[in-house]
Amino acid sequence: MRVLRHRSPRSRFIQLAGAALLLSAAACTKATPGELLPVTIAVDAAASRHPINPYIYGINFGTTAMLQDLRVPLNRSGGNSASAYNWRLDARNAGRDWYYESLPVNPADINDQFGDRFVALTKAAGATPIVTISMLGRVATLSRARERLASFSIAKYGLQQNHDVDGMTDAGNGILRDGTPVVNDPNDATVPDDPASQQARVAALVQQFGPARAGGVRYYAMDNEPSLWQLIHNDVHPTGAHASEIAAKVIAYSRAVKAADPGAQVIAPEEWGWNGYQYSGFDQQHSIKHGYAQAPDRQRETGGMAYVPWLLAQWKKAGRPIDVFSLHFYPQSGEYEEAPTGNSSTIALMRNRSTRNLWDPNYKDPTWINSVVALIPMMRQWVDTYYYPGTPIAITEYNWGADTRMNGATAQADVLGIFGREKLDMATRWGTLDPSMPVYKAIKLYRNYDGHGGAFGSTSVAATVPDPDTVSAFAALRDDGAMTVVVINKQLDRPAQTTISLANFAVGGAGEVWQLVNNELTRAPDVAATDGALRVDLPPQSIKLLVLRGTAQPALKPAGKPTSKPAN
Repeated sequence: MRVLRHRSPRSRFIQLAGAALLLSAAACTKATPGELLPVTIAVDAAASRHPINPYIYGINFGTTAMLQDLRVPLNRSGGNSASAYNWRLDARNAGRDWYYESLPVNPADINDQFGDRFVALTKAAGATPIVTISMLGRVATLSRARERLASFSIAKYGLQQNHDVDGMTDAGNGILRDGTPVVNDPNDATVPDDPASQQARVAALVQQFGPARAGGVRYYAMDNEPSLWQLIHNDVHPTGAHASEIAAKVIAYSRAVKAADPGAQVIAPEEWGWNGYQYSGFDQQHSIKHGYAQAPDRQRETGGMAYVPWLLAQWKKAGRPIDVFSLHFYPQSGEYEEAPTGNSSTIALMRNRSTRNLWDPNYKDPTWINSVVALIPMMRQWVDTYYYPGTPIAITEYNWGADTRMNGATAQADVLGIFGREKLDMATRWGTLDPSMPVYKAIKLYRNYDGHGGAFGSTSVAATVPDPDTVSAFAALRDDGAMTVVVINKQLDRPAQTTISLANFAVGGAGEVWQLVNNELTRAPDVAATDGALRVDLPPQSIKLLVLRGTAQPALKPAGKPTSKPAN
């Protein structure tokens, strides 16, 4: 058995699910199965216009074929193994995710690609790679015969509570049978690493692919969720990183990257979630026994400021070492859990609602977060206040779960629509994708619905719905003049009858309808407009994309391709 995610589940940290609130949500949205829900959607082609950055449609560890089929423009190589990747040996260590084993990467496994093969396969698809730079300070090593090594060898440290039964049976989980943590020698399975080594790594990529400004690797992410090193990579970093450590490391490694390739852009801090936005790794570790009331870093290093905004302020003083501000986000009500928990109807209803965490200032997360998140507006406010206004913002890991169910597909379609409407600059979805999955087809509906490059528009316009928890909608104009409208029926067992009114857009002829229903992506019968309105019926848990030929008022002006380059 292998952990293809190279990480442990996002709910691993503090899961206080709030079951009563979930059940309340289920009761409030329950309707008689089959009962038709009438919904009026207002689309205005002249309102809220802004370009949609195509980089929001990115993924992690996409194969060349997948990137081409989905027309994905951005491909990230990240995750926990990236923190301890040794580029000289082409070896990785996934830490806690897989018994702290250092092992050679598998050239045939896309999820094992952290080096030049990843860049090559991404560029072969015409996509842009994001390469993760290790800042952990130690990286994987192998035996002279390139065999696996264990950080917590049972032969060396004694019997442990768990061990690898499928591969390296000597690899333990670092906890003795009596519950005592093993204090290991980090030299057992890793070697020191530093900014000079990573600078040499970037230089090698420049030599092979050219510099960033000439089509080489443009983006380098600064490690992966560093405030969790003490949890994931405790074999080499058992004490949580102080805020000052991460601030200084990003500056040092950014300088190393740009010394090797001045045109490269740095993405940071790649933090994991709500507590990772607020508190350093040291404070998160301290809180396990003492709570957050007297968090040492918050008191002594950041002067009372939340951790991530404080990092931005330090980096501004250092003269803009990062070019893209990035965070990770996973909903915390069990949406990302494996089946069967993550596939219950209660969780499905929360999946319908929790996408509000991305944008809604009136939505209070009902989990242990117990706060308004409004992630994209919050990120924009942070860079505008503490860093440089206009700096691109990115969500380089997210996943709403239920990959093999239509409820996951409707959530994925909702997320992509939100990213475009809310002016996010970059996003890469976490998780292994397969063409048979509904979530895969939801992405394809936006990017290549007809297999010939048919896509959602590149200029977002206003689409208003009465209740986005049941039926959501997004609209955009395409460069060819067409209007595209995505309508998503999130309801589990209730069809929706939508009336779409069009303002400032004159429809010329019948519109195409493409749909994802029962995990089948097909073309449906065309739809005609009557008196500036369309009627579209949606089965439960379905998505439809309308392609309307016509004329927008005012006409859409030709625009250049959006980029993620920060404003000067």
